[in-house]
Amino acid sequence: MRKLAIFAAVFAGLFSTQFASAQQVDAFIGGGSLLSSSSNSNSVPAEKGGLYLNIGGDVVFYKHVGVNVETAWRATQGTYGSGTGLNYRPILTDFNLLYQPHLGKKIGFDLMAGIGAGDTRIYEQGVSCSQCYNSSDHFMEHLGGGIRYYVWHHGVFVRPEIHYYHIQNNNSITDNGYFNSNNVFRVGASVGYTFGGSD
Repeated sequence: MRKLAIFAAVFAGLFSTQFASAQQVDAFIGGGSLLSSSSNSNSVPAEKGGLYLNIGGDVVFYKHVGVNVETAWRATQGTYGSGTGLNYRPILTDFNLLYQPHLGKKIGFDLMAGIGAGDTRIYEQGVSCSQCYNSSDHFMEHLGGGIRYYVWHHGVFVRPEIHYYHIQNNNSITDNGYFNSNNVFRVGASVGYTFGGSD
């Protein structure tokens, strides 16, 4: 996780220095769900289903190339395995290089690749306190893509999207809150606003 912290600091520096000379800045929120392979065991669940909310932003600073950061989290706790008495909530945060080619005045692609962290929080059912969970952090690689469509001038856009996460050791039995696969997809859509930018 130390590598991720260093990368996040470098990314934040790039983000802030490029902000002043940015051609375009985007902010967005959205929702979706996770897809993964089915589990063969009641005690080892598949990391899939549920409503996931996401929030993020990007800065495009040179010929449709920029940087992107995004976090997605499960809106409600899921049940972790049958009869375990545990709930879980994944939080997926990624930092990416972004390529944003335009296909016209109203439509284009968002293509991104980067790294991040998958944080799984495990809760005891029926226990209420300010921080009643164990947290398990994993380094992950991320690939994502979406089709951006401007519904109002060059400001408000919608973006159907899909994201692939390879979460390191997500299926490790030695870790707290492991799942049956290291590979997870998130599908959904975001709504956002573009500041600046041109055709």
